[in-house]
Amino acid sequence: MKNALTFGLIIGILSGLWLLAIHSFGYGPMDDQAATFEYFSIIIPIVGLYFGIRSYKYNDCGGNMGFLEALVQSFKILLVGGIVAVFAGIVYINYVAAGNNMRDFSSRMFGALLVGIICAFAVSLLLANKSNKID
Repeated sequence: MKNALTFGLIIGILSGLWLLAIHSFGYGPMDDQAATFEYFSIIIPIVGLYFGIRSYKYNDCGGNMGFLEALVQSFKILLVGGIVAVFAGIVYINYVAAGNNMRDFSSRMFGALLVGIICAFAVSLLLANKSNKID
């Protein structure tokens, strides 16, 4: 669980910093249209999950890990990262970009959830090397 906490916190903190970076560039993540550079935020969960699952594979599993082990660890990492990112988003909405924009925020968080799930499957498939045969 230590691995999930560490990399989940990294993903959550970087996502919160991304919100502030977008705001400092003059764009609000609550605008109707997403700016082109906003799509680069997808890199945060991809890289965080890759290094988190890779660390879990070599440090906890001895270099041998199945797909379901990787997927469960990915979901743990995303759960921690999601909690931190949602907290950062709520703080951002209430104090930085105050207004009635909860609907836009919730749609962005749902999109982030879908991206996280797709990334979890991709990273788990990429790093799994132990096959489980059913005889």
